Amino acid sequence: MTTIADVAARAGVSKATASRALSGGGYVSAETRERVRAAARELAYVAHSSATSLATGRSFSVGVIMPELDRWFFAELLGGIQDGLFGSGYDLVLYGIQEGSAERRRLFEEVLPRRRLDGIIAVGIQPSAQELSRLVQVGSPLVTIGAYGADADAVSIDDAAATRIATEHLIDLGHRDIAFLGARPDAATHAYGDERRIEGYRAAMLAAGLESRIRHAPGAPTMPGGYEAGVRMLGDRQNRPTAFVAVCDEAAIGGIIATRRLGLSVPAEISVVGVDDHAHAEMFSLTTVRQHPRAQGSIAVGLLQRRMSDPGAESERIVMPSELVVRSSTAAPR
Repeated sequence: MTTIADVAARAGVSKATASRALSGGGYVSAETRERVRAAARELAYVAHSSATSLATGRSFSVGVIMPELDRWFFAELLGGIQDGLFGSGYDLVLYGIQEGSAERRRLFEEVLPRRRLDGIIAVGIQPSAQELSRLVQVGSPLVTIGAYGADADAVSIDDAAATRIATEHLIDLGHRDIAFLGARPDAATHAYGDERRIEGYRAAMLAAGLESRIRHAPGAPTMPGGYEAGVRMLGDRQNRPTAFVAVCDEAAIGGIIATRRLGLSVPAEISVVGVDDHAHAEMFSLTTVRQHPRAQGSIAVGLLQRRMSDPGAESERIVMPSELVVRSSTAAPR
């Protein structure tokens, strides 16, 4: 069996240098690192993970915390994170645990403090459960996606700007009776991003002098949630809005289905705008504010690597751009 000594001899370096070159720990020149890696490839050398961990004091594992795994946004994020970690030689330890559950509380209180992880990437953490402060206390390098605080690196879009842009698009078309579709009524204590999106909608309505028209049809940020919320609000014939700004594309698609089930036309009678540019947005001709979750996942890995190599660096927040994509789910009101 090929050993690290064989690789070192082939590359003409010491065993310690060969180990640093392959593990990424400590300084090795780019030329030497490539020479050692080429020797390892030629000899089909594979480092044993336990031995590498003992030698470097690292686990080469990164924990990823997500609330759900069956939604498009989180799946895309996970794809970007996985690509970044795999390319850097790290294993991904995934915790996809439902919000508000006893298992999730145990994760933050018992599992993470015990688990040896080189870093943590957290997505969709809950303010009400003080999850951000609990993660900071764990002591592992931390990056959040969406939520952010003074003690953690973060990557996100400007959620308030996204729904402000969406609402302004509808106002520019002539809509005045615009409702917000989806998100919990207690979003401020449940989801950072959802609350910011409600704020962006409210800000645009206030700026246009439409404070009296502000309405929220609460519901889960999913297609069924958007459908149920849409049916409730559109079922009142006397008080129907002429347009919806949805918390996300899945809720927006649910709203479109509800509109059509009630015999109404999109966009002739109801205009709908979402946020995400979901994989199904084009199929539903959905006007949306596009974000790039796979790129956010990849950037989060880069932030985490920076934090792992320089724990004392100042925290950094990266705000990703978003853009309005106009399709045919919006038009001027009748």
